[in-house]
Amino acid sequence: MNTSSTIVETSLRVRYAETDAMGIVYHANYLVWFEVGRDEYYHQTSVGYDEVEERGYLFPLSEAYARYAAPARYGEMVLIRTRIKESHSRSVTFAYEVLSQTTGETLATGWTKHLCLDRRGHVQRIPDFLRQAWKRCDTLSNPEAPQ
Repeated sequence: MNTSSTIVETSLRVRYAETDAMGIVYHANYLVWFEVGRDEYYHQTSVGYDEVEERGYLFPLSEAYARYAAPARYGEMVLIRTRIKESHSRSVTFAYEVLSQTTGETLATGWTKHLCLDRRGHVQRIPDFLRQAWKRCDTLSNPEAPQ
């Protein structure tokens, strides 16, 4: 099992469509924000998800968890922190923390687990090019990490 110390941060403003009748962010939107953070993680680690798919690999969601700590509201700026919690030969789990950019308060935490599949839907080993990109990024963000 491998973990990553690289944390990628993504900011966004809460849109009106993401709120419910009580004026707070509807719970399912946090999962969308997790995806926003994960997509940015791929781009920041030098291999975009589009390149992963072009090379014939897919990473569908197999499990998801979210814990809600405080509400986010329309217009508020939030910060999504994304990192690799663990990776195995055929799966990767991303961890997320959603914070209020104004107060620094934790709004939600969670994780998503993804299986590596080929285009036919068969489980595959996570490709070396992707593992190397994650490791390279980890080394750049934490030069003291063991090689």
